[in-house]
Amino acid sequence: MLAKSILALTVVVAIALQFVPVERTNPLGAGGPNVSVELQWTLRRSCYDCHSNETRWPIWAYLAPISWMVVDDVDAARKILNFSDWAAYEPGVRVALRSMVGPTTAIHRMPLWYYVSLHPDSRLSQSELEALAAWAGSAPEEADIPALPARPSP
Repeated sequence: MLAKSILALTVVVAIALQFVPVERTNPLGAGGPNVSVELQWTLRRSCYDCHSNETRWPIWAYLAPISWMVVDDVDAARKILNFSDWAAYEPGVRVALRSMVGPTTAIHRMPLWYYVSLHPDSRLSQSELEALAAWAGSAPEEADIPALPARPSP
């Protein structure tokens, strides 16, 4: 009898948790980095779900309490580096962020192990790691820095 009561309470609490609101957002960004098609594909496949405003929210991002962790991870990642707002970063910030990408991916700190376990296609190959390291270590050029669109005059 006690076991059935505990089970019933657990089910009620699990259902009630689904009504706790979680804000999953994908706002418009200022523009991404101007990179090769291959590197863009690598970034989109392995980085953009957390480090951009183009997050593909998986089904578990809608199931509490897991949804809370997913949204917190994405929000924290966007604060560190948001590829959707790349064009809005100051040039010095872009250089610093680029220089961080190579080493972080080379030592497999990114993508996170639990993200890779749920998204096996995000695993970076050796050639992709080398391409990211080359991009991270290359000299900044104007071609790498997309211009912000001009504001329309009133």
